[in-house]
Amino acid sequence: MSSPSASPTATPATWQVCGSCGSEIPETDSHPRCPRCRGLLEVRHQTPAQGGSALRATFDARWGVRRGVLASGVWRYREAVLPTAGEHILSYPEGNTPLLASAPVARWAGAPELLLKHEGLNPTGSFKDRGMTVGVTQARRVKARAVACASTGNTAAALAAYAALAALPALVLVPKGQVALGKLAQALAYGARTLLVRGNFDDCLELADQASERLGVYLLNSVNPFRLEGQKTIVLELLQQLGWEPPDWIVVPAGNLGNTAAFGKALVEARAWGLIDRVPKLAAVQAEGAAPFAQSFRDGFVQLRRVEPRTVATAIKIGNPASYERAVRAIRDTSGVVTTVSDDEILEAKAVVDGAGIGCEPASAAAIAGARRLMREGTTRPRDRVIAVLTGHVLKDPETVARYHQEIEPRPAGANRPIEIEARLAEVERVMAG
Repeated sequence: MSSPSASPTATPATWQVCGSCGSEIPETDSHPRCPRCRGLLEVRHQTPAQGGSALRATFDARWGVRRGVLASGVWRYREAVLPTAGEHILSYPEGNTPLLASAPVARWAGAPELLLKHEGLNPTGSFKDRGMTVGVTQARRVKARAVACASTGNTAAALAAYAALAALPALVLVPKGQVALGKLAQALAYGARTLLVRGNFDDCLELADQASERLGVYLLNSVNPFRLEGQKTIVLELLQQLGWEPPDWIVVPAGNLGNTAAFGKALVEARAWGLIDRVPKLAAVQAEGAAPFAQSFRDGFVQLRRVEPRTVATAIKIGNPASYERAVRAIRDTSGVVTTVSDDEILEAKAVVDGAGIGCEPASAAAIAGARRLMREGTTRPRDRVIAVLTGHVLKDPETVARYHQEIEPRPAGANRPIEIEARLAEVERVMAG
């Protein structure tokens, strides 16, 4: 296919490009990967006719819309997401998540200018809703007969909810015994056909990939490029919340690397389109027991080494990340870094975020622990404005919360043990006095 810019016919507003072989295919082609080489596809948009200031004004004028498609914190940026979606758009609505300042969290991280972008306040409790509104919209455009995904939990919950809204059959594959109860409950409640696979997430994704090829279901993992277009809006929204003044760093948990890839794409496009005048640095944070991307970063991105993942943060418990090549480009394009934190650091950070009245799931806390590590190592500086992305709600993983506060020995510093008493006021008085 010829380059859209060189075509003698009208230039398409949106098309897809293979990151491996460079093949270009129409935006409505339903292949989850490149039909020529099975490389990962990327959505490309024609540069908006408006200049940067006019485009910012368009987005700002939509801020606060209460009804309809533009009430969505994704579709408010439709020119940068999927300008050709038209009447196919399916929205909850999603997005419009807060940018929070917390003195206790900033103090713990040693980062005075730290702000938290809380994606756990999306409709199903995670950032995945942003990608899923676009993914399911695209499924409707290509007339998919069913949608499917592999998941560690959050993708399954979001897919199940949006598929139910669209009246599409949904199939989710999750690793048996490795999905937090809150997430599994959502997939079941929203009506998805849920398969418990005897294996890990990487096994589930391989199986889902095969099912999309042979059974004709539309795959909505982050290999799907339209998912990433929705996830870009996390960055666009936080930039708008900052008055389009970019922060110095954006810190994000890293598992399958969809967000890392989406964030890099959003920032490069925002700079190219004149929305911002400089690109913040990305910091991707992995759990030490599930850190193939961090290992690759330390080796200069020579190759990805698959690992057997082990971490309490199930949402980033991934040993063979699908969006690796896209994420490598994102780190390079933003002069970013990749780091790791231990499970103990993740749980300690989570206790701090929870104790500040904000709350998050363990994978989210990896971003906070990572922000502290970057500050202690001197990668970031006290005067830097750092945005840490909390990807999931505290109730996504209630078992980890209960175990941390009630069971772990020796007792962690942040543990809040419940106290059993007799049904007497004197007992209440005694506890309060203590």
